[in-house]
Amino acid sequence: MSKTILIAGANSQIAQSTIALLMEQSYQIIALSREPIHIPGVESFQVASYHAEALPNIQEELQGIVYFPGSIQLKPFNRVSMEDFKNEMEIHTWGAVEVLQKYAPLIPKTPSGSVVLMGSVAAKIGMPFHASVSMAKGALHGLALALAAEWAPRIRVNVVAPSLTETPMAERLINSPEKREFIEKKNPMGKIGTPNDIASAILFLLSEQSNWMTGQIISVDGGMSTLKL
Repeated sequence: MSKTILIAGANSQIAQSTIALLMEQSYQIIALSREPIHIPGVESFQVASYHAEALPNIQEELQGIVYFPGSIQLKPFNRVSMEDFKNEMEIHTWGAVEVLQKYAPLIPKTPSGSVVLMGSVAAKIGMPFHASVSMAKGALHGLALALAAEWAPRIRVNVVAPSLTETPMAERLINSPEKREFIEKKNPMGKIGTPNDIASAILFLLSEQSNWMTGQIISVDGGMSTLKL
């Protein structure tokens, strides 16, 4: 029987890579996106937001949910407004709460369900100018651990926490040879991650190969969160 995975934030580059890998493995995909997307064989819904009232009702039984929406807003702390903090929490955390409250009940009462949330290296190590995103992602990491405990053994909940990845969202941070070289030199592996690096980890966490893993924050970051060279 094919498995159905709900992808929230399906227009992101990492989400697109994840969808491609899942489809190669014969998963069925339901995609939610604030931008219109058209992928053959994918059931897609354009949503105005990730608030419950804007989310479509679906009938399919789900085996997994992945929440991708995010942003990169880097500012000195004294320039981060309360509105900035609220927006980061809205995108990274409140949206995940509302998506999971609406759709997690569609995962059957068997030990085969999997939820994957997108965390960040910035919630694991202190990084300057990351106050708002670090706070929001830190809250998301905490949510994942609490839900992993609450939903075990029916649903596994894990987080993939990348460092900077080669995506349109990160383009302004790596849009010159000098910026790119600076970022690469900061990473123990000496390179910037690709969407497929992250997508491969997500595929693993959705699959039966990870069926004894829950409550984990998986760093896919070139060693940035744990190594000092």
